[in-house]
Amino acid sequence: MNPKPWWRRLGHGGLLLVATIYCVFPIYFMLVQSLKTAQEDIFGNPLIVLNPTFENFEELFARKGDVRGFVGSALRRSYPVLAWLENTIIVFAGSVAVTLVASILAAYALGRLQPPGFRWWRRAIFAVYVIPHTILFVPLYQVVLGLHLDDNILALVLIYPTLALPFCVWILSAYFQHLPREVEESALVEGASRTTAFFRIILPMSRPVVIAAGIFALGTIASDFTLASVFLLSEHNQTIPAGLGTMEVALDELLAVAGINLMAIPVVLICAVFARSYVRGLTAAMVEGA
Repeated sequence: MNPKPWWRRLGHGGLLLVATIYCVFPIYFMLVQSLKTAQEDIFGNPLIVLNPTFENFEELFARKGDVRGFVGSALRRSYPVLAWLENTIIVFAGSVAVTLVASILAAYALGRLQPPGFRWWRRAIFAVYVIPHTILFVPLYQVVLGLHLDDNILALVLIYPTLALPFCVWILSAYFQHLPREVEESALVEGASRTTAFFRIILPMSRPVVIAAGIFALGTIASDFTLASVFLLSEHNQTIPAGLGTMEVALDELLAVAGINLMAIPVVLICAVFARSYVRGLTAAMVEGA
């Protein structure tokens, strides 16, 4: 095979560089802004931080009352960031866990047990994915009120899985459907139950796709602002995305950027660590028939 011409390699490298800058620059800019003092933010270079400091993060977590002080005649509020962080961890962990458990069970039923019309069930579940959640606010809120979960983070733990569940079921069921049945049937012949075969054979073989589904669920849930703002009304019950929306950005710009980093950087790091498994999982699901 002849190597690609140098100009084609140069073009591909240039496109890759542009795409990398496009994706990485917002994260870099937010990180730089969060490490600046107010003086450097006004008079310094917007793209470089000369004297990095964590004082914005320290002030963000400072809890010394309901009022921090005044800027001229403007009131500077304090924010329950620790409560937001705790709520965010609970909501994200619970939602991803519910999404994975429900999607794995549903996908196994569709992909391995294959009930009548399972292909149409898969298509119908995936079709639900394109329905905007904004049109479901009123019925969802009525359900939440009926469960007495209004202004409760458990409401988000039940609602968030619906954002990612259709896609996760779609890719997992496609992968389960095309796994070799001989391995599972051999275990059943040897006396293993279907549950044992599922946990000891199917799940280990499906690890990349399960990781891909988990990362997709985490990214989908972490990017939500609207649902958290609608269903969580009390300030102390909000998650970080919804809480940042209540901040006085004109007075606390650097604190808001620090809060965005507090939210974004852990999610980015998790996705970076499992990026290879994410790509392998999606590729395997697509190749196997999704």
